[in-house]
Amino acid sequence: MSGSPCHPTRPQPVGSQHILTPPQLPPHAPQSPSPPTWSSSCGPPAWGLSCLLALQHILVLASLLCTSHLLLLRSLPPGGLSYPPAQLLASSLFSCGVSTSLQTWMGSRLPLVQAPSLEFLIPALVLTSQKLPMTMWTPGNSSLVLQLCRGPGCHGLELWNTSLREVSGAVVVSGLLQGTLGLLGAPGCLFLHCGPLVLAPSLVVAGLSTHREVALFCSAHWGLALLLILLMVVCSQHLGSYQLPPWPWRRASASPNCAQIPVFRLVSVLIPVACVWSVSAPLGLSTTPLELLPPTEAPWFWMPHPGEWDWPLLTPRALAAGISMGLAASASSLGCYALCGRLLNLPSPPPHACSRGLSLEGLGSVLAGMLGSPMGMASSFPNVGTVSLFQAGSRRVAHLVGVLCVGLGLSPRLAQLLTTIPLPVLGGVLGVTQAVVLSTGFSSFHLADIDSGRNVFIVGFSIFMALLLPRWLWEAPVLLRTGWSPLDVLLHSLLAEPIFLAGVLGFLLENTIPGTQLERGLGQGLQSPFAAQDAQVPKKYREKAAQEYWLPFSIQNLCPCIPRPLYFLCPPPEDPDNEEGEPSEPGETTDLLPGFGDPCPEPSREGLGSQ
Repeated sequence: MSGSPCHPTRPQPVGSQHILTPPQLPPHAPQSPSPPTWSSSCGPPAWGLSCLLALQHILVLASLLCTSHLLLLRSLPPGGLSYPPAQLLASSLFSCGVSTSLQTWMGSRLPLVQAPSLEFLIPALVLTSQKLPMTMWTPGNSSLVLQLCRGPGCHGLELWNTSLREVSGAVVVSGLLQGTLGLLGAPGCLFLHCGPLVLAPSLVVAGLSTHREVALFCSAHWGLALLLILLMVVCSQHLGSYQLPPWPWRRASASPNCAQIPVFRLVSVLIPVACVWSVSAPLGLSTTPLELLPPTEAPWFWMPHPGEWDWPLLTPRALAAGISMGLAASASSLGCYALCGRLLNLPSPPPHACSRGLSLEGLGSVLAGMLGSPMGMASSFPNVGTVSLFQAGSRRVAHLVGVLCVGLGLSPRLAQLLTTIPLPVLGGVLGVTQAVVLSTGFSSFHLADIDSGRNVFIVGFSIFMALLLPRWLWEAPVLLRTGWSPLDVLLHSLLAEPIFLAGVLGFLLENTIPGTQLERGLGQGLQSPFAAQDAQVPKKYREKAAQEYWLPFSIQNLCPCIPRPLYFLCPPPEDPDNEEGEPSEPGETTDLLPGFGDPCPEPSREGLGSQ
């Protein structure tokens, strides 16, 4: 080993003052990174391999789409849609494709896939449940619990269309709120004060937040779910280092280090899903859920446009639900930016990248709501976990995901094929990818002084309360009654969002409880999340990696024309991390573990125009 990791030293009390003992840094270079992976040595994946990686992201995205839409439709009263549910999926896929392309091109510039998330599902469930007739019952000695009234004496149940219109109105409100926050620069300013003790609990809670949905889907057939999980673990971990010749993926400019590719790791989602899906078909387990069965045949081609099923319904309750959606989705996306940057070994996203990213996410949610989709757009944690399984990330792959999503959104019949994926397969895919998010959250605690009593309290309190409050609220929602329905929806929605609660509690405790910079994991005066990690990275690499967040040249030329209040959306004219000259063209994000020693020729930088 060339050096040991730098751990912050706790202050020694001297009277009422604290003397900071500087960390003992090794006299030579920082700790050596892991050996360069195949993608770090070979640059961006070739087009054929990029298509396979994009297809796997589509499968992960399908699990999120089907999960969110199925749980929402199951919460609605008995009835049915006047149009095929596949068109709901198609409109959501179309919005995901447009939002992903914009996000990768001129948003945060990270290879993030945009998809619905629980931050939109939970307020939607609150909105639909509080609008329907409810009945109370007492399960044993526990508190009163509200249940949906489905008996013969229950009247006034509305059609699904009306309920979904109100949810779509909430999605539009959330998009407008996210866009406004991004344009005001609030996310970038707040992100500067979010250290490891704010982001790491959020990632842990994000990994744990879907365990109930995963268990629900896997319970449809535990045999298939366990088979899928076993195959994904074997392909990504046990066979991850097994390499095959690169044909037909080898490029003409491939270096000798690229003679072989870790094929099992790079297709660790596609192979398991294909195997289990093919096994479930003869057993009759690959069936479409009743809620997603079309009343009429879905068309082969359909152009999504606003107002086809009527316009979104804006009510005070939809406004309250939309506010909670926007706040929770913003907190979730900021955590996703930090997670993706950490997995790609990039510096923390700068304020201008965070503000642009949230602004374009808000635009995607507005588009989704106007098209009638009940789910907004946010950066997908499971897809980032998939990047960790592949150990390869690229903007080219993210652009291909956007194109494929738009293509599926134009054909509801093709989008309906996603509903034939067995529910245990969907649950297994979410379980493995969310486990990666959970482990990354735990691994981030070492950046701060986790032995400090202050930090132990912040971590434990933030995680436990973020999981406790939603559980308590769903068990006894009758306790939260203010007498005004919109306020009930707002409070109920916010208190049921675990990621939002973890972020807020961690932020408040981290910035109000006294602590030193080293104790908080912020390094010596470096005001940025994961700064302790950034300090161990060579300066040359940090300068090169920071260019990933710069806008394309064609858009940078328009920055002088942007109004002065919106200057923070553009990179600063003189980047303090880049002192060797003018910034070069943003490179292609290609790997998780870049080689610090440049073991092979530098991969060619491909602009967006060539992708």
